Amino acid sequence: MKEYTIRLLKRQVEYERLWALTDVSFDVCRGEVFGVVGPNGAGKSTLMKIIARVLPPTEGRVIVRGTVAPMIELGAGFNQEMTALENIVLNGTLLGRDPTTMRERAPAIAEWAGLQDFLDVPIRSYSTGMLARLGFSVATDFQPEVLVVDEVLSVGDQAFQYKSRERIASMIRSGTSVVLVSHDLGTIEEVSDRALWLDHGYVKMLDTPAEVVPAYRATAR
Repeated sequence: MKEYTIRLLKRQVEYERLWALTDVSFDVCRGEVFGVVGPNGAGKSTLMKIIARVLPPTEGRVIVRGTVAPMIELGAGFNQEMTALENIVLNGTLLGRDPTTMRERAPAIAEWAGLQDFLDVPIRSYSTGMLARLGFSVATDFQPEVLVVDEVLSVGDQAFQYKSRERIASMIRSGTSVVLVSHDLGTIEEVSDRALWLDHGYVKMLDTPAEVVPAYRATAR
């Protein structure tokens, strides 16, 4: 029997009397890449926020074994008036890491993002791309049990995108489970072990990417 790291049981979230998700249930096994597809408004981002423990459900429960590194809105939690160093320590602490460790790791985190010359600069002067690169580097600097990725693999230039994919691939090889939302269906087909198709908050299909992606693509034309 496979060991799972995520289990969702009849997940439901309600906004203004509309269910964002209804009867969404699935398991994600250790080391599995679980792709999520669907049109805008299908409930994908809501699902990611529930798994990342950012948003509580109205009903149901989610069981996550271990630490979760959310990459939903990279840089969204940064304090614009603080330096990159201060934000690295703050965000690492929010992810459950020791502040002293984060301060020691800060130069390496900034260097990986190509921002080593801007470590002591307030991030209000950062571009959107710089913020996203820093956020990615912070979130992936340790080995979480679960990595939640919502449309962030297109961050930065082509070289950084390749570098990011390689880091995630290394984490998967080490046993991290990845829940991946992307409108890039080719990426879902290429990297996912299974895929979930959400439509208006309901599970339309849950199968291999080879089955789910063509079925979804046919309706999206």
